[in-house]
Amino acid sequence: MTPRATYAVWLAAAPLLVACGPVEVDVPDLSADDASACSAFIDDLPTTLADEEQVEVEPEDAPAAAYGDPPIVVTCGAGAPGGFGPGAQCEVANDVPWYIPPEQYDDLSLDLVITAAWHRPRVQVQMPADYRGNEGGIMAVLADLVKEHLRETATCDL
Repeated sequence: MTPRATYAVWLAAAPLLVACGPVEVDVPDLSADDASACSAFIDDLPTTLADEEQVEVEPEDAPAAAYGDPPIVVTCGAGAPGGFGPGAQCEVANDVPWYIPPEQYDDLSLDLVITAAWHRPRVQVQMPADYRGNEGGIMAVLADLVKEHLRETATCDL
């Protein structure tokens, strides 16, 4: 194969190589107690979520997991979501309240940011619009782990 042909093959394969790499996630600044709770939460996550297989995250020690491509990213230790505050609406799955920004309810083309905002440390799920329709199942699957590993600090007003 000529160098030009080899280069063309490499260029054609490059997008596949990028897609297979680890998902880069932010690492929140956590107290020792929150880091311990997040570690236990992440360790107990399922190997599949919304029928998507778990994929690698970078850095490896981040309190996060990712599933599928485009990735659904679950992060423990997230900050307060935008628009969240007293009287915020919630969705309840398996007795755990979740916050979804109101503008994301009606526009099915938007990615979702789902947060167990009434628990500490907070768990946040960034879900691409490709998976819309699975949010209830994702919240239900994660709810038992939220109750097991995180502390409830408030309740939502239904």
